[in-house]
Amino acid sequence: MDKLAQKLRVVGDPSRLKILCLIFVDKKICVSDISKKLGIGVASISHHLQTLTKEDILEKTREGKNICYNLIDSNLVSDLRNFICKYK
Repeated sequence: MDKLAQKLRVVGDPSRLKILCLIFVDKKICVSDISKKLGIGVASISHHLQTLTKEDILEKTREGKNICYNLIDSNLVSDLRNFICKYK
């Protein structure tokens, strides 16, 4: 239960919820694109993405000079998608 509580705390941040909503729609998105769409600085976005990656919610890939993120295929992420998209 402690691990689940930690993941929910991480996801509960308003900026991270916005990031997840973008990724739910786009499936895979790069840091600079998230920054432009949300109007948040790249450094701040990168910090949030690293936090989500550490909690095994996102995974990152390098595409040339860009770092892109997509959702990890898991029951938790699927449940989060259903819950967040229902109430956004």
